[in-house]
Amino acid sequence: MRHLIRLAAAATLLVTAACAHGPEAAPSSPDYTPLAGQPTGPHALLYADCIRLAAAAGHYRQVIDGGDELLLFTCSGSIAKAFWDALGPHSERMGSAFEHDGRRYRSTARVQRDMVGVDYCTVDASGRDARCVMTFNAGDFLIAPD
Repeated sequence: MRHLIRLAAAATLLVTAACAHGPEAAPSSPDYTPLAGQPTGPHALLYADCIRLAAAAGHYRQVIDGGDELLLFTCSGSIAKAFWDALGPHSERMGSAFEHDGRRYRSTARVQRDMVGVDYCTVDASGRDARCVMTFNAGDFLIAPD
């Protein structure tokens, strides 16, 4: 009998808890309105120049990580050096500078877990050989069959 009372109490609790949340709201329809743009600042040109240079030189690769389909564009030379220099104050404020494998890094945001989705520039120990990696979130089409 005690077991029957406990079972009835547990069932009542479950039913009450389920009712307390009420019906879930119907999913809303997607908003297909194109995003409004705005004028860019000087940092946008650094991104555009780096991606343009990397694409022209064929310095891009894909990374597929846990459902994220990314293109990584790697630029070097004067554009990468300009990006590295411009990142200095920002990286200092954000605490996003680090060293790894004999190179110094500055990223546009702090690395949380790993480098997936992180844009960064790097130089060698002497401050030369600047390279920047820009991440483009391409989506499913990147790996879609022809």
